[in-house]
Amino acid sequence: MLRMRASEIAAAVGGALHGADVEVTGSVETDSRLVTPGGVFFAMPGEATDGHRFIDAAIEAGAALVVAERAVEQDVPHVLVPEGVTALGALAAEVIRRVRAGGELTVIGVTGSNGKTTTKNMLQAILEQHGPTVTPVKSFNNEVGAPMTMLRIDEATRYLVLEMGASVEGDIARLTAVSHPEIGVVLKVGLAHAGEFGGIETTARAKTEMVRDLPEHGIAVLNRDDERVRAMAAATAARVVWFGTEPGPADDPTHLWADAVDSTLEGTVAAVHRGERSWPLRLRILGEHHVLNALAALAVADALGIELEAAIAALGTMERAERGRMELLEPGGGITVINDAYNASPDSAAAALRALAHMTRQAGRRSIAVLGEMAELGPHAVEEHDRLGRQAVRLRIDRLVVVGPGAKAIHDAAELESSFGQETTYVATAEEAEALLRGELTAGDVVLFKSSNVSGLQVLAERIGGL
Repeated sequence: MLRMRASEIAAAVGGALHGADVEVTGSVETDSRLVTPGGVFFAMPGEATDGHRFIDAAIEAGAALVVAERAVEQDVPHVLVPEGVTALGALAAEVIRRVRAGGELTVIGVTGSNGKTTTKNMLQAILEQHGPTVTPVKSFNNEVGAPMTMLRIDEATRYLVLEMGASVEGDIARLTAVSHPEIGVVLKVGLAHAGEFGGIETTARAKTEMVRDLPEHGIAVLNRDDERVRAMAAATAARVVWFGTEPGPADDPTHLWADAVDSTLEGTVAAVHRGERSWPLRLRILGEHHVLNALAALAVADALGIELEAAIAALGTMERAERGRMELLEPGGGITVINDAYNASPDSAAAALRALAHMTRQAGRRSIAVLGEMAELGPHAVEEHDRLGRQAVRLRIDRLVVVGPGAKAIHDAAELESSFGQETTYVATAEEAEALLRGELTAGDVVLFKSSNVSGLQVLAERIGGL
């Protein structure tokens, strides 16, 4: 973060300073275990615990300043605020304002029901070749995580890439009001978090907040393949740049599109086109669905004036999308593990199954899908898990292992869809799944793990994968 005095921070967050007007030279943290000397500790109540309980630990770690919601008894400079989350956002807004005023900062926001983290990582791979770039750790994309990312910038930062997630309408609008992105990317509108939103149309309205709030001099980067994203062009005053898997209108020379897409266990290839020019794209990342994410990142690079050839070369250096996202593991014995269990939605799970089916069929290897619950689907949960089970059968996945009560509809549907039940097994826990797999896996098997993080399959995938 920028060097700031405690009084400046108090003014930015609308709080009252108690104690010395110290200079802050370290980072801003909400976890006392991450505090470094000279930093700021935000003591905030959370779902599991209360940050005020850890002020002593933050002081011991070297915190120069504490921001808190109630009186601090310890002898440390502190700022009292009515609400820590609001104060965190206000401080992030002030830091962005100062860096913009004194430098060449460009803020890029990325939203969508799927693909945000992969696209963010692709943008990092491209942009860090052209200037200091700050991106979220993991998938920090909410009212706490996004400001924490914003607060990592300093005077030298050239690009700030933000994931913008939402649980309800208004979440993305609040994040854009803090960061004011010049470029907004919308990847897809799907059923991720549908249980919280109440339906896909509400999801579409929430994602529209990204482009609705862009300035006139901004750029909206939109997926032409998704009809709900296409409709967002009417909601923005910014210039629209498109990407997709079909040629755009002849009078749109900026439209980026791809064809000749193929994916193997060695990676994914495609041909990228813009106007009359074409470039080969070679990704180490598994899965044809990642081509759209690559196109989104390339469209941003193109809009920023970065040569596409250089941007495509940067994408080719990425070894994986993210830990737990179509991550290839080779534990030995001729077995291949694909760990895609960091998160799951109906769209991403279907794409992962298609990738598994395609890659194993090409390689002549046995396909095994270990599937857990897709969380936060609300009233759509049974229907979408049922749909996934039927799809696994129609894709001719050789072996299906379904884990946990929340995912049992996958197994039930697969059993009904297939003419016999030997291809699918239901187990209640990840431990039972591990025992089953260790007894069955043989050389040549390719095992996909796909679920939301709450299922614990990411840890199982890493154990089976030898990490």
